[in-house]
Amino acid sequence: MTPFELAEPTTLKEAIGLLDPDDAAVRPVAGGTALMLMMKAGVFRPRRLVSLCNVAQLTSIDAVNGELKIGAMTPLAVAERSATVRNHAPVITKALRTLSNIRVRNVATIGGSLAHADPAADWPAAAIALGVELVAEGPKGKRTIKADDFFKGLLTTALAEDEILTEIRVPAAGTNVKSAYAKFPHPASRFAVVGVAAVLTVDGGKISKASIGITGAGTKATRAKGVEGAIAGKAADAPSIQAAAEKAAEGVDVQADLQGSVEYKQHLLRVFAKRAMEAAAAKK
Repeated sequence: MTPFELAEPTTLKEAIGLLDPDDAAVRPVAGGTALMLMMKAGVFRPRRLVSLCNVAQLTSIDAVNGELKIGAMTPLAVAERSATVRNHAPVITKALRTLSNIRVRNVATIGGSLAHADPAADWPAAAIALGVELVAEGPKGKRTIKADDFFKGLLTTALAEDEILTEIRVPAAGTNVKSAYAKFPHPASRFAVVGVAAVLTVDGGKISKASIGITGAGTKATRAKGVEGAIAGKAADAPSIQAAAEKAAEGVDVQADLQGSVEYKQHLLRVFAKRAMEAAAAKK
């Protein structure tokens, strides 16, 4: 790695002040599990890294009036083991348990995983399906960004160069909401070749609302709008789920890579959309 400056602020205000809106070589760093690999490979050569590890206010898990709030610096393993997270949004727990290995999850953070925007990461699919809001803070103050608007492309988000992701807000779950996450993992990295998060509202045997997030298929996590439209108002049975899952690739910019062709990934999307919805619908 090339030489760089490491800043270790203890407050959020101090951390924001150390960033530079005009210099992409100045970056905040959370757990660093992804960023360090990019630096070792020479893909990213920072001038300054602003570590958030000592900013205590960014590590928390709270449920307030039904809304779940997770501090961006909360380690994945802490969120994975949290009863508060599991009771409010079990699909988060499921997605985190499939992510990499426990050594990585002990260091990597909830916010860092989202801000890195790896197109094959698991947690972003769940974030989209849950309709989370992300709180960013910079010199001009706070703003909230919907998960649908946060992921812009390969390793690219809506965060400005001088903003820090501070909190993830998961809206209160309605009644009869069921969820599941299903993925086809890469055998070595455990990243999702394709992953699907399904959040379904089931009333009287019918799916009144569906929110489906997908990852791994293209350059960013996105919403499977074709599936959502096809299953809403339909019976929560195998034929309806199968028919809706066939639309999993509609409107999705599926990209070929070393893990598979466009056609192969489209097939996986259909298979795992079906599995995720079946698993969600079957839950008591």
